[in-house]
Amino acid sequence: MSGTPERLEAIAAVTKYQPSSSPLNFVETPSSELFGSNVFSMKVMKSRLPKEIFKRLRETIEQGAKLDPSVADVVAAAMKDWAIERGATHYTHVFYPLTGSTAEKHDSFLQPDGQGGVINEFSGAQLIQGEPDASSFPSGGIRQTFEARGYTAWDVTSPAYVYENRNGATLSIPTAFVSWTGEALDKKTPVLRSMQALDKQARRILELFGHSEISMVSSTAGPEQEYFLIDRNFYFARPDLLNADRTLFGAPPPKGQEFDDHYFGAIPERVLSFMLDCERELFKLGVPIKTRHNEVAPGQYEIAPVFETSNVATDHQQLIMTILRTVAEKYGMACLTHEKPFAGVNGSGKHVNFSLANATQGNLLDPGDTPHENAQFLVFCAAVIRAVSTHSPLLRAVVASAGNDHRLGANEAPPAIISIFLGDVLSEVFEQIKKGGTKTSRKARTLKIGADVLPTLPMDSGDRNRTSPFAFTGNRFEFRAVAANQSIAGPLVVMNTAIAESLDFMATNLEKATKGDPKKLNAAVQKLLKQTISEHDHVIFNGDNYTEDWHEEAESRGLPNLKTTVEALPALTSRASVSLFSKYKVLTKRELESRQEIYLEQYINTVRVEANLTVEISRTVIFPAAVRYQGELAATCANLKQLNYTFDTDTLDHVTELVKGLQDSTAELNRLLDHEGHRNILAEAKHACSKVLPAMLKVREYGDKLENVVADDLWQLPTYQEMLFIK
Repeated sequence: MSGTPERLEAIAAVTKYQPSSSPLNFVETPSSELFGSNVFSMKVMKSRLPKEIFKRLRETIEQGAKLDPSVADVVAAAMKDWAIERGATHYTHVFYPLTGSTAEKHDSFLQPDGQGGVINEFSGAQLIQGEPDASSFPSGGIRQTFEARGYTAWDVTSPAYVYENRNGATLSIPTAFVSWTGEALDKKTPVLRSMQALDKQARRILELFGHSEISMVSSTAGPEQEYFLIDRNFYFARPDLLNADRTLFGAPPPKGQEFDDHYFGAIPERVLSFMLDCERELFKLGVPIKTRHNEVAPGQYEIAPVFETSNVATDHQQLIMTILRTVAEKYGMACLTHEKPFAGVNGSGKHVNFSLANATQGNLLDPGDTPHENAQFLVFCAAVIRAVSTHSPLLRAVVASAGNDHRLGANEAPPAIISIFLGDVLSEVFEQIKKGGTKTSRKARTLKIGADVLPTLPMDSGDRNRTSPFAFTGNRFEFRAVAANQSIAGPLVVMNTAIAESLDFMATNLEKATKGDPKKLNAAVQKLLKQTISEHDHVIFNGDNYTEDWHEEAESRGLPNLKTTVEALPALTSRASVSLFSKYKVLTKRELESRQEIYLEQYINTVRVEANLTVEISRTVIFPAAVRYQGELAATCANLKQLNYTFDTDTLDHVTELVKGLQDSTAELNRLLDHEGHRNILAEAKHACSKVLPAMLKVREYGDKLENVVADDLWQLPTYQEMLFIK
């Protein structure tokens, strides 16, 4: 393979890579012993805390009871001793600001003892509350930059853990992050508020169905994380990946994903070593990783945990992304969680599997063997349908980002139209309800494969629909539109709150209809379900969401098609959204307005950074290579002319045309970047979306064409072929 010396050196480093650490030993320390070993878990608390303190703490964690501040000193002392035994020297309040990333400030346990020595101290007050500087985190106008005070508050429902580094360890305490005025500046606080609202309304439904013992109802989540791995030598040779996490130039390789040979294929040894190491670290932190495999695109992979309560799942999802990135460095690779790091190949999502459950009634979205007879399930399922139908613009808004705009609707991910896939069985049941009552539902079947040596397999009640943004998959819904680089907090907040509102509506309706008489429940449920599905079945679609026919049909159904972030984000502050979040005390109007402003600003900044990089790479990397090649061609033509050889200048003419196009398009993009933001932030976002992004694509068009023409030994940027296939 030819190329610049820098590219060849990078390829040599990849092909000659040797592991820098000893092999992991899962025999000496099995995964079962490893799991949760660095977590201040219920088991650890039970063994280290006085019985009464543990009982009070457990009531808060498992039943949502109010936290008793008097337990904090005892818990802090036990937590400190446990952490120090595991090598911790510092503690940190981990929080999740509206940047979407993880934040932390570390403090030492050591305190001077006044006699020239030190002691380890960690009080209840230090456990419960921290005070990081809030001025440098986005607040969307809630806080002025000169007003710095913000508070972190201990979230007892998400367990503390010891995070290890090769040179030490830190006690990490998950916390909420709020302003001095008590407004949410983070992702966690609204999740906890929405879970509280959901629990309250779900219990009302369960009480109507005669349950006397009802434990806290929580939404549960199991997010699938897709990501790319490339060698760090290639990563550092690409200014666009280094600064924007995606390639802004890059011609398609001769081979992409068209053979479908990467999906579920044998995992390369170096990648598998990385995966095993990631899983080992995540097991220690109590993250229940279940799945690993090759994804569709070359160089793309997936990791997925089993279900946990939404709050813990959200925190663990942030840990997963952190571990993926840090462990990748150990193996000489870079982990890319951007939604579309490579044009023309499959993008990365974070499919959030979602359900409702508690300890006493189990999974509330499990239809059982006869869903048409399971009235309780049908009520909860109908509540989800109603929630998605009523608040589909809001669901679209919370998955909106500059990165996800490159993925949604690209025949690899769901379209921007939010619809629900129910499958044949549930669709038939709800259709019967709509017509006046349920009588049957399809029975479970078996599948005979045709070879006697192979077993007969139990069949699922329906096929999967990978094109649907919100699909029922047997005993849960899968929100497939969530972006790979996003926190799952935003989608969970909307799902929790919207479903809480629907459950509230349904509980109120049933309470009025039955007036405490359980004998009237069945008729009331049938009437309510018929009304609900008649009003909201326009959001149900079991077909191919990728087709143009569906887009036309969706428009006729009145389903919104918010194709870009700029179109979607205003839904955050719509009258319906403000009313929803205010009613259930999840987010105030001011908090919603701040989020909309922050996300629009992030969109503008993302596009501006990418546009500046496009100009820089075009002028300092691609243009010089193209002009050098143009010069070589011109010199060759001149030499041939002197020798009186017959020749044509087609290649030189083509390169000259492309160089001129590159120059002109780059100049136009640079002109558009000079646009002054004298109008409001939404207008600036619209300018970025409608003017800057198309101009960037024009520059890329010329750059990618030049990559396919310019001599390989002049091309400095690692190519798609190299980055995606050399492992």
